[in-house]
Amino acid sequence: MSNTAGQVIRCKAAVAWEAGKPLSIEEVEVAPPQAHEVRLKILFTSLCHTDVYFWEAKGQTPLFPRIFGHEAGGIVESVGPGVTDFQPGDQVLPVFTGECGDCSHCKSEESNMCDLLRINTDRGVMLTDGKSRFSIKGKPVYHFVGTSTFSEYTVCHVGSVAKINPAAPLDKVCILSCGVSTGLGAALNVAKPKKGHSVAVFGLGAVGLAAAEGARLSGASRIIGVDLNPSRFNEAKRFGVTEFVNPKDHKKPVQEVIAEMTGGGVDRSIECTGNVQAMIQAFECVHDGWGVAVLVGVPNKDDVFKTHPMNLLNERTLKGTFFGNYKPRTDLPGVVEKYMNKELEVEKFITHSVPFTEINKAFDYMLRGEGLRCIIRMGD
Repeated sequence: MSNTAGQVIRCKAAVAWEAGKPLSIEEVEVAPPQAHEVRLKILFTSLCHTDVYFWEAKGQTPLFPRIFGHEAGGIVESVGPGVTDFQPGDQVLPVFTGECGDCSHCKSEESNMCDLLRINTDRGVMLTDGKSRFSIKGKPVYHFVGTSTFSEYTVCHVGSVAKINPAAPLDKVCILSCGVSTGLGAALNVAKPKKGHSVAVFGLGAVGLAAAEGARLSGASRIIGVDLNPSRFNEAKRFGVTEFVNPKDHKKPVQEVIAEMTGGGVDRSIECTGNVQAMIQAFECVHDGWGVAVLVGVPNKDDVFKTHPMNLLNERTLKGTFFGNYKPRTDLPGVVEKYMNKELEVEKFITHSVPFTEINKAFDYMLRGEGLRCIIRMGD
């Protein structure tokens, strides 16, 4: 592969020309990596709800043309000046956030919110020089969250790339670079349920089911799934969910329903919807004295979280998490090893697979609420 190092690569990419319109497979030029950057050959990518949200561009500043995609696996094609941690051929996961290694967050054992590389959905260019590495006929095409994996080749900052086990199957572990790790880490690293605990999970999409999986791995004895869509309940059993609550089936608030089911509240709750009412319910449904609620979902910008201060004074704990508190470069290789050691199943999250030329089908599945993750095979 190194015969392309230092040269512009022409390849196929799925370009979003405008909000909400089907992606178009185009030939793009991908410039060589600059200082502290790596150019990757993407082999498999997946569609996450965040891609759809910014493609629809209903709640934020639209930035087009753009190459979306941030959940993926690939191999290093070439490295820019100053990059010593990677070599061509390394197997990697690009990540929508990063780890520069130098800022106060990176030096803290308690944080993964890198000052330099934390997610920035508005930026469509590289940090090094403020320019895009993608172009079509000389005109720039914008990046998305520093990854832009809906392209056969992409350029990332070196701090947003995790080197993983070369034996790991990228068509499976690519989904660990975003949603699954977010939910899994919310349980294992933040909620930290103990053996025998009860856990409520709000929202049974891929992130919520990953949180349930984390609760199951922790030895939780009861995992209560809360969702407005009853069709998700059957599938959720495979992820350790033992009981289901549909708020629409009850006249009283769901936090009261859960408190009655559990003799005062669950030991832990994990909120994975982004709905502010669900966040309040997730907090108010934990047991006083020791209950811990963890917020994972991203709210709308004008949302306000309201609860009575007595809920906190009565020794309930409210926590938030970003990317499951995993540091991308330091911790993601270990999550991949959980899969390699058969502790963690990722196959059950993968419900569809399409060739790159049919990437718009993945959007259709997600918009219809069908399945969890759709793998997009870049070589097809």
